[in-house]
Amino acid sequence: MAVKIRLARAGAKKAPFYRVVAADSRAPRDGRFIEILGRYNPRTKPSTVEIDLEKVDAWLAKGAQPTETAAKLIAIARGEKQYAPKEQRPSAKAAAKAAEPPSAPESAEAETPATEDAGEPEAAEAE
Repeated sequence: MAVKIRLARAGAKKAPFYRVVAADSRAPRDGRFIEILGRYNPRTKPSTVEIDLEKVDAWLAKGAQPTETAAKLIAIARGEKQYAPKEQRPSAKAAAKAAEPPSAPESAEAETPATEDAGEPEAAEAE
């Protein structure tokens, strides 16, 4: 039996609420599951993620495979990764610009040639 750690949708119409469950991969999304591992509510500000990490670790040790979304929620519950909502994420252009090394303007010394002994001609006139 292939066990998946995945989300099962609950809640009213247009008001989703999810349970993080361990379920047989052949079972329907909202159907039979083996154990409830936690809850996820995306409608609160910020989103609520409550996951029993001991149960998750036990299922992972038994060979359960988390789905992509469940893996992200588990990482958030462990504090491994901070999730920023799409509105707060930097745009692709801003991220690329931040990744570029800053281009330093040429210094004034490079533009004008420096004389070695700038003070000598004045001293020669004074003698």
